[in-house]
Amino acid sequence: MLWVKTFHIFFVVAWFAGLFYLPRIFVNLAMVPDGGVERDRLLLMARKLYKFVTPIGILAVAFGLWLWFGFGFAGGWLHVKTALVLVLLGYHFYCGKLYRDFAAGRNARSHVWFRVFNEMPVLLLLVIVILVVVKPF
Repeated sequence: MLWVKTFHIFFVVAWFAGLFYLPRIFVNLAMVPDGGVERDRLLLMARKLYKFVTPIGILAVAFGLWLWFGFGFAGGWLHVKTALVLVLLGYHFYCGKLYRDFAAGRNARSHVWFRVFNEMPVLLLLVIVILVVVKPF
């Protein structure tokens, strides 16, 4: 099971790298005018990053489920962690919607909104790490 835990941690770290960077690209996209080389480059970066981290996120969740069912963990902390992972999945797929809005020229949000939006996975990661390490309940 140590190999499963190792791969779970690896894919979680890689997934979060994408969840941290993709909204930063959105911040920059919200600041550039429609059309132009810079916007096209940022859209390309966002599309490639989203397509790259989606299977990584799926693998992080799959290895996490393998751990859960393999070890049979119990406790309220794990249920809260699982709920937060579901929130992260929603965040991830919402990022895909935001990318599609940018690509279609339908973004109506400011770069300030995206700066705040970008902080959500940081806070979720902090709470999840506290739950896993401290197991407060």
